[in-house]
Amino acid sequence: MTFIADRMDLIQPSPSIMAMARAKELIAAGVDVCNMAAGEPDFPTPPHIVEAAHAALLRGETRYTAVDGTAALKRAICAKFERENGLPYTPEQISVGAGAKQVLFNVLSCTVNAGDEVIIPAPYWVSYPDIVRLNGGVPIVIATTADVGFRITPAQLEAAITPRTKWLVLNSPNNPSGAIYSAQELVAIGAVVGRHSALHVLTDDIYEHLIYDGARYTSFAQANPSLFERTVTVNGVSKAFAMTGWRIGYAGAPKALVKAMEKLQSQTSGNPAAVSQAAALAALSGPMDFFEAWRQEFEARRNLIVSRLDGRFDLKCPAPQGAFYVYVSCAAQIGKITPAGQTIRDDSDFVLYLLDAYQVATVQGAAYGVSPAFRISFATSIPTIELACGRILAACEALQ
Repeated sequence: MTFIADRMDLIQPSPSIMAMARAKELIAAGVDVCNMAAGEPDFPTPPHIVEAAHAALLRGETRYTAVDGTAALKRAICAKFERENGLPYTPEQISVGAGAKQVLFNVLSCTVNAGDEVIIPAPYWVSYPDIVRLNGGVPIVIATTADVGFRITPAQLEAAITPRTKWLVLNSPNNPSGAIYSAQELVAIGAVVGRHSALHVLTDDIYEHLIYDGARYTSFAQANPSLFERTVTVNGVSKAFAMTGWRIGYAGAPKALVKAMEKLQSQTSGNPAAVSQAAALAALSGPMDFFEAWRQEFEARRNLIVSRLDGRFDLKCPAPQGAFYVYVSCAAQIGKITPAGQTIRDDSDFVLYLLDAYQVATVQGAAYGVSPAFRISFATSIPTIELACGRILAACEALQ
């Protein structure tokens, strides 16, 4: 009899979190690391949100709340969905958790039975397949390429659906590729979903405000109102408000699912932190006039990385439409030899080479299901990006 449960062998530690942790360890040890692995904005949480949290603490809002969110926060989330996405959720259709990751986990834990299939386009956020596996489900990965903008087609979706398919997971803008599905593309995907009554759609919209080049954002349920009851729309305050550490995510979902998620959360974490909910209320109800300057800064950083890397040493660096990552193909580097005599066998080797020899922390494409590639976050300063790009180019030049 083993002490650790067998199901833990079904999953791996989050590669992106491990990469960030390793970079932070090296920085703490005095190593001059360019941390390009971070999945969080480097801007401070806006002052009006921090002040609202402080005021809540002074009012004594330090106790338990309703398990899946305060009534005030749920009303604010409904108002946000209506105002920004045209989605008519009611408070009974809202679930609030300790970050979008917990909310996604709750959705799948409450719905996936052993053998159920969940379609996940790749590249994908690292946690989707492992959450499915941990709940006894089967991830069905649809691979995409840069040539098609890292977006699945209706034909690919149709071919992947079986009698066991329960969910399609859509992440737009996408982590790590930055791909965005247009309203027309979502309607075409919705037409496929509509033909399969047992299929539901789980959308991860956490990067919705981080879009570039004048692109327009549309949520799946907004594009497909007839599928509203078969869609779960997940979002949170982490990315748009620089609130990753506050840990507030939320979902709009059918009432029966929200009740099941409340039951599960009552036996796991309980309610999200009361002070974080007060901060999220201020974020969703308050001004966003600060955000356009952030977005413009992110776009400038994106443009810098693409201009410095794309085409150099056969790196392929398509400009992302959204989020704050660039997904770089390093296929030309595979098989080459480092100055230390080591062969670059895959993108994991390449990422380790960048970190160990040139002190640039990135995340390997294998973590996201499309290789050989690596993810660079541009949620960091222009000087750090300049330094990192120079080091990446030097690393490529040194390979034989």
